[in-house]
Amino acid sequence: MTGTAFSLTLNGTQVLALASGAVLVPSADLLCVADLHLGKSERAARRRGALLPPYETRATLDRLAEVIAVARPRVVVALGDSFDDLAAGAALDGEDRDRLGLLAQGRRWIWVAGNHDPGAAGHGGETVEEFRAEGLTFRHEAAPGAAPGEVSGHYHPKLALPGAGGARPCFLHDDRRLILPAFGAYTGGLDARDPALRGLLGPHALAVLTGARAVPAPLPPARAAARRG
Repeated sequence: MTGTAFSLTLNGTQVLALASGAVLVPSADLLCVADLHLGKSERAARRRGALLPPYETRATLDRLAEVIAVARPRVVVALGDSFDDLAAGAALDGEDRDRLGLLAQGRRWIWVAGNHDPGAAGHGGETVEEFRAEGLTFRHEAAPGAAPGEVSGHYHPKLALPGAGGARPCFLHDDRRLILPAFGAYTGGLDARDPALRGLLGPHALAVLTGARAVPAPLPPARAAARRG
């Protein structure tokens, strides 16, 4: 199936991997995104003096608003690293802070703790280590040996298909787990063939590339580790 979403079944529950990089669980009226990294440019300037494009937070919130406007979910789950760190979350300017509040208004908003942000940085909602719904467990980072139904982020997977141009953010899926791409702007990514990712997934895993369409493809074998001299 190609188009705006790829439908998959995880632990008996239908899950839609959207071309935007978000996930929709229709039976729970739940939308899930991973690794927003709001405030990334502020954190980079504060810690390293590096200057990133200054509107990455606004661009990410614009994309999130578009997905929410279409899906109209009752529940939103943000899978950790929603803020580039807690100080970056606290430093969001007033317009971005208000925008985030409007997106959360009238729905349940779950912040799953990440390694960058062990809390909601004062933006309301609920902060949890894990969240469970419809036989699915939502956590920031995939746990080796996890029970079927795990949904996670953290790795920012990307994959380039032969003849399809550069690498694109992608979902990774097998019969036990689903790993989401980073939803935030300027987040970088890890090759989906990296042993750290490939080792989490079964031999028949799929990648679902994001962009204008959701494009499924078999996940290639692990890339050989680079030799060190």
